[in-house]
Amino acid sequence: MKEIVQNRSASEQNTRVADIFRKYQAQLKGFISRRVSSKEDSEDILQNVFYQFMKYDQEDSPIEQIAAWLYSVARSQIIDRSRKHREEEMPYLSASEEDGTFLKELAELMPDEDQSPEMDYIRSTVWEELEHALLELPDEQRAVFELTELEGIPFKEISESTGIPVNTLISRKRYAVLFLRKRLYNLYEDIL
Repeated sequence: MKEIVQNRSASEQNTRVADIFRKYQAQLKGFISRRVSSKEDSEDILQNVFYQFMKYDQEDSPIEQIAAWLYSVARSQIIDRSRKHREEEMPYLSASEEDGTFLKELAELMPDEDQSPEMDYIRSTVWEELEHALLELPDEQRAVFELTELEGIPFKEISESTGIPVNTLISRKRYAVLFLRKRLYNLYEDIL
């Protein structure tokens, strides 16, 4: 009898997950794809969100606002994926960044042609210090800096997806760059 109850409970859980997937899948996919450049990454994140939902023990602590919970998990997955890609794809700063960007300023101090162990150490130190400095920024400033500098997303696109005016985004990035220049000043001096 206990086995029949467990099978019925598992079946009900699977039906509930399938219903929730059908209800929120398209909205979540759009939300994720606006924040992730790769279609494959977007699909992976969506799959992970629903996997987390399936794994979550809802009998002990039921989710009261499913949509909010799903979007929260999606945001966390996007941030984790972004950090992972940054570590994998950007072992050092490249001088091929667009003109006028903060990262280009840093890259100009460390020429790409120099592949010596000392330069590799300097690159990793600069990257590490930049990551620490970014964590000190207010969330709004850090977000716009990371989106424009690290992910290459234009201000207009960020504005359209967030509803924040372009001028506000530009201002937030400006404050972030000013803070980062001040925060990394000693490192600049050491490199020069």
